[in-house]
Amino acid sequence: MNDLFDRLQSLEDRYEELGELLSDPDIISDTRKFTSLSKEMADLRETVEKYNQYKNVTKTIKDDEEMLGEKLDDEMASMVKEELAAAKVEKENLESEIKILLLPKDPNDDKNIIMEIRGAAGGDEASLFAADLFGMYSKFAEKEGWTIEVLDKNVTEVGGFKELALLINGNSVYSKLKYESGAHRVQRVPVTESAGRVHTSTATVVVMPEEEDVEIDLDPKDIRVDVYRSSGAGGQHINKTSSAVRMTHLPTGIVVAMQDQRSQQQNREKAMKILKARVYDYYSSKEQNEYDQTRKSAVGTGDRSERIRTYNYPQNRVTDHRIGLTLNKLDRIMNGELEDVIDALILFDQTKALENLQND
Repeated sequence: MNDLFDRLQSLEDRYEELGELLSDPDIISDTRKFTSLSKEMADLRETVEKYNQYKNVTKTIKDDEEMLGEKLDDEMASMVKEELAAAKVEKENLESEIKILLLPKDPNDDKNIIMEIRGAAGGDEASLFAADLFGMYSKFAEKEGWTIEVLDKNVTEVGGFKELALLINGNSVYSKLKYESGAHRVQRVPVTESAGRVHTSTATVVVMPEEEDVEIDLDPKDIRVDVYRSSGAGGQHINKTSSAVRMTHLPTGIVVAMQDQRSQQQNREKAMKILKARVYDYYSSKEQNEYDQTRKSAVGTGDRSERIRTYNYPQNRVTDHRIGLTLNKLDRIMNGELEDVIDALILFDQTKALENLQND
C-alpha cells in the first residue's frame, strides 16, 4: 500500500504543478501546450479528489479512535462509534475506487472512432440486422451527446446495409464502444419469412480509434491510388468525371474504396481517414494477438469472427457471451439503452485488470 500512496502523492504534486503552469503567460500563449497540459490536469482531477477524500477519511478514523480512548459519556461514545464505522466503510470504498483509477489507461479511450458494420451470414436478413445495429448505436450516440457521420454505405435492395462505415465524434467514444467489435447474432422471424420460423443471422461490427496525422504516418510510397467513375444513379457529372477512389496500402494489402461523395477530393479524404484507422487496427491487432498468447484478454479478443452477443427477439432477450450477462429488455437496448451492457463490460474488464495486477 505504501507504493500506492507514494504514487498518489506524486500525482497530487503533479496536479498542483500543472495548476501553476497553466497560469504562466508563456504557457497560455502556446495554444497546443496549454491544451495538452489542461487535458493532463483534467485526467488527474478525479484521482486527486479521491485521494484528498481518502486522506480526510483516514484522519477522521484516527481522530475517532483517539477519542474512544478517552473517557466519554455514553451518548458521545455512541456517536463517535457510529461515525467511525461509517468512515471505515467509506475508506474501503475509496481504496477500491482509487485502485481502479490507477489502472493503466488505454491510450485510445479518449478518441473518436470509426465503426464498420457489415451484414454477414443470413443474406437480406443479415443486412436488415446491420441496419438495426446502426439504429441502436445512433440512438445511444444521441443519448451521449455524440455526433455520427456516415463515411460510406452499401445499401441492399431490401433497405438494409451490406456494409456501413461511420465516424462517431464525442467525449471518450472509444472507451465505451471498444467492446462492440465482433459478431452480433440475431434470432427472429425475418420479414421475408412467410412460415413464421425463427432464423439466425449475423452482422459484424469493427470499432477502430480515429487516427490523426501525428499518430500514424503513412508513407505515400506505400499507398496506390486508383480513380474511376462512380457507379449508381448515373447523370452527366458521373459520366464525365472519375470521382471514385480506391486506395491500397501495399505493405498490408488493405483496400478502401470510396464513391459516396460528390468530388474526388472528398472521396480521397474519406478514404484516407478509413485507411489510417484500418492500418492502425491491423498493426495493433497483431500486437494484441501476441499479448493474448501469454494472457487471455479480459473480454475476448474483439475479433470480428468471435460471436460476442445474441439478440433473441421472441424472448426479448440480449445475452453477452463474454461475461455471461443476460438482460430481458431487448426492445430498450435496440432503442439505444446500452448503458447496462457497456457498464457491465467495463466493470468486468476492470476487475480482471485488478486481479492481473495483484497476481503480477
